[in-house]
Amino acid sequence: MDEVLGLAVAFFGAALLYASVGHAGASGYLAAMGLLGVAPATMKPTGLALNILVASIVTIRFGLAGHVRWGALLPFLVGSIPMAFVGGALVLPGALYKPLVGMVLLIAAVRLFQTARAAGAAEGRETAIPAIPAVIAGAGIGLLSGLTGTGGGIFLTPLILFAGWAPARVAAGISAAFILANSSAGLLGNVASIGSLPAALPIWLIAVAIGGSIGAELGARRLGTPALRRVLALVLVVAGLKLIFLG
Repeated sequence: MDEVLGLAVAFFGAALLYASVGHAGASGYLAAMGLLGVAPATMKPTGLALNILVASIVTIRFGLAGHVRWGALLPFLVGSIPMAFVGGALVLPGALYKPLVGMVLLIAAVRLFQTARAAGAAEGRETAIPAIPAVIAGAGIGLLSGLTGTGGGIFLTPLILFAGWAPARVAAGISAAFILANSSAGLLGNVASIGSLPAALPIWLIAVAIGGSIGAELGARRLGTPALRRVLALVLVVAGLKLIFLG
């Protein structure tokens, strides 16, 4: 019970912080579970389930604020949804899963550092997203998302910003909807493979629902500050190194 409540607090904080930057928090949930030594078979479906709820909240809030561009999102989803399902259905052994998740967390940390300056960027720039590159990028991110139990937003947001396809809030809105679709496909594939979710999931869903609602409201008004993104990145570095070197 101590572990369940401890994770509930950690998940609440992760949901609040990540939702404030337009993400659903999967890398934060995985980091918390990795630090507490949760089994890989539990980490993956739990991360996806929590992601679905928070991504739903963030997508609705950012959509109401006019920050989701559905037409721009579509080509990414064409590539990502089937690959996320495939990745979700693949169950990697712990010896492979933990280092892979550790590497994803480290990459996510780098991306957070790199996009820190973009957090307060002006919302005036938006260019057309090329369909074929978007489908290819979506497929790659979708597969990785399904394999690891993440939503892929931590990779899509920097791609959109670096390519100049959308300003910061629009990139966050597109990523939120992308995370929702990927997490849903990944969990469907994962449940078809292992057929179970942890008994403590309802408690954790309540925690992330509260945290995600607060964070989404803040994020729709003003994206997370550069300092916040750097703090999140440091947490991911610690968890990533633990998973890679300590298991």
